[in-house]
Amino acid sequence: MLLSTEEFVLLSLGFFVIATLYSSVGFGGGSSYLALLTLFLSGFFAIRSIALVCNLVVVSGSSYLYFKNGHSDFKKFLPFVLSSIPMAFIGASFRLQEHVFFVLLGFSLVISSIFLAWQTFTFSNTSDKVKSYPKYLTAVLGGGIGLLSGLVGIGGGIFLAPILNHLQWDKSIKIAALASFFILVNSISGLAGLVQGEMLNLPWKETLGLVVAVLLGGQLGIRLSLKRLSPIGIKRVTALLVFAVGIRLLIKYLPHLS
Repeated sequence: MLLSTEEFVLLSLGFFVIATLYSSVGFGGGSSYLALLTLFLSGFFAIRSIALVCNLVVVSGSSYLYFKNGHSDFKKFLPFVLSSIPMAFIGASFRLQEHVFFVLLGFSLVISSIFLAWQTFTFSNTSDKVKSYPKYLTAVLGGGIGLLSGLVGIGGGIFLAPILNHLQWDKSIKIAALASFFILVNSISGLAGLVQGEMLNLPWKETLGLVVAVLLGGQLGIRLSLKRLSPIGIKRVTALLVFAVGIRLLIKYLPHLS
């Protein structure tokens, strides 16, 4: 294994907590998986690959349960999905230099931590009023977030959901269902892009253990979500930790761009 037993246990526990937390609001946890993996692994192909696989495992179960409980409106989801899939594939296909990748990741983690913190307030204050928006706007939004998700190895739901809550695009539970499905298709597209670019790197022992951890956490979190339980305090702490890791990456790798 690439990790010691102690490191692997600690990382698996972290992944379990993240999957529980993020799946409770329809996310896969990709930004926090990346944040943790950067502390334990140095290979950025492996970091991107493992994060996308764990994202996929979590949101597959979440998407199914949202659909089963009648919260998925695929007609409304379509503009986001159709534009995001090719862009996520394109983003994942780019063979970035290591320092460029980590700078992009650092900025993405800082931004996603802000979005995650914003999400805790948005979920509390969103009214039941729903507004309509043109399909081209949703397509542009989906494509832009899809490209970013492919570049850095996240599903993009952590950016999409707070924006849609702010825009009052639909009820919170419907937005969570969309975020989950959005992450699902972008994770698949991102993995396909890594395969096409010959950048997929999955150390099987670490990947298998982490997949089990997020599978268990994801199933727990989505069930808490459907019971309307939202661990807001934990999400805010998680946002702070992700922010700190993002800043750490920028301090370490940003000077290498000059």
